[in-house]
Amino acid sequence: MITRLPDLITIYTEEGRQAFTGAQGALADARYILTLKDDLLLAELTAEQTPLCYLRLRWHFTPEEKRAEPVRIYGDAWERAGGNLEWRGIVPERCMPWFALVSNGTDAEQAREGRKTEGFGVKTQPGAMCFWQYDASGVTLWMDVRNGGRGVVLGGRTLRAAEILFRTYENCTAFEAGQRFCREMSRGARLPKHPVYGANNWYYAYGVSSHDQILEDARIAAELCAGNENAPYMVIDDGWSPNPKNGPWDRGNSAFPDIPGLAASIRAQGVRPGIWVRYICDEDHVCGLPDGWHLSYNANYLDPSHPGVLDYIRQTTRRFVDWGYQLIKFDCSTQDILGRRGYKIPYVIAEDGWRFHDRSKTSAEIITNFYRAIREAAGDDTVLIGCATISHLSAGLVELGRTGADVNGMSWDITRRMGVNTLAFRMMQHGAFYDVDADCVGITGEIPWAQVGLWLDILSRSGTPLFVSCKPGILTDAQLAELREAYARNSVQRDKLIPLDWMENICPERWLLNGREIHYDWFADDVSVMFAGKSL
Repeated sequence: MITRLPDLITIYTEEGRQAFTGAQGALADARYILTLKDDLLLAELTAEQTPLCYLRLRWHFTPEEKRAEPVRIYGDAWERAGGNLEWRGIVPERCMPWFALVSNGTDAEQAREGRKTEGFGVKTQPGAMCFWQYDASGVTLWMDVRNGGRGVVLGGRTLRAAEILFRTYENCTAFEAGQRFCREMSRGARLPKHPVYGANNWYYAYGVSSHDQILEDARIAAELCAGNENAPYMVIDDGWSPNPKNGPWDRGNSAFPDIPGLAASIRAQGVRPGIWVRYICDEDHVCGLPDGWHLSYNANYLDPSHPGVLDYIRQTTRRFVDWGYQLIKFDCSTQDILGRRGYKIPYVIAEDGWRFHDRSKTSAEIITNFYRAIREAAGDDTVLIGCATISHLSAGLVELGRTGADVNGMSWDITRRMGVNTLAFRMMQHGAFYDVDADCVGITGEIPWAQVGLWLDILSRSGTPLFVSCKPGILTDAQLAELREAYARNSVQRDKLIPLDWMENICPERWLLNGREIHYDWFADDVSVMFAGKSL
């Protein structure tokens, strides 16, 4: 299917809706403009005072466009996935954020002749929150241009809601097609200057840590990575600030009395220091910021559309850089801004009835500007990990994107479900949007090594970043040797890993590693049984 004008266009405002055909149409003072240029369809909206909510585009398949053979359909996620990415049959009501792939056949045997994969998507950093629906008769794109839960008031400016592209890839696997489509959607990835890997203390400490414990973790990382051509990172996760999961971010708590000095001490061990932050959270106003800087529907969180909040975020970011931290992991912003975790967001990203401080911008624009403020303040030499950031909006602004919900150092079921799924299904975005971070390896002694060692092995061979949270003193010499080997392998990230049975299995077991098939049996030593979503 080629990129073309839609057959039906519907504008939704706070007052009502109206359907149109053609490249332009107007409802009161609101107007849409569709422009075809260079295999892209630009969708724009403008209005004076009419609050705009959605723009819906519908394409009816012509007889030539309608797929006659059985197909499977891939749909992406708003931000982090929740172990739920998959290829499915036609589900007309399915919400597929940002892009969808429609493919025949299977990747399991890597057959290419006769394969055909279509991509329906929008370029990264759009001005709207976009999702697709696919049915037997056509394809639909919804563009949510609201401001929070109210219509955006553009004040006469023109909004570039999305740049839309349709592509068809023939005689290649669905994975290869997905890689190519992600690169075509991308405005350009911002990739790290060196492979990023190392240690993170969250998945064994869970917020209970200290200055001395971090230094011990850094010492262990330095020892395990000795001789590697690329130094590891030591990321201080949540637990260092005066209030759990909350600021202020200008000092540490009693267990972290000298945060700048800690960065210097980590560097002295030949390890790169990194730090975690939750910019938007201000529960009980502990950060001492003005009341007018908070979201109207929940005063525990900051409003990123407010200029003062953006200045505060820039100042906080520059402080981390001045302290000597070379990596910043910023977390939880989607749920803090929109009130929902990314993988739990349904069709509508925000509840009706509330708006941001600045009502002239869409939610997508406000969130992108928030990411951009961090990027500009961090500078060119600081690595950013966007954790729980909205995928298509953060692409090009962060070096690493955390692409799945949290694994768990205590539960193999959660680690397998969240980790393996996001590694397999977001792998095609690796290097196109950012470096894909499928989350850490939590080593606590609670999960048998036979299982956690599989997760360590595949991450280390994936060519994507490997972070390990290892409780000190629990590994045998043989296990330490495996960890040392995994670090060495991942310090260069030259491996190429491709899922094979991902069109039939949301937890793929068959993979292609540098052209050779390997197999992971994720259930061989499983000590738990899944029933009704609970581990028994």
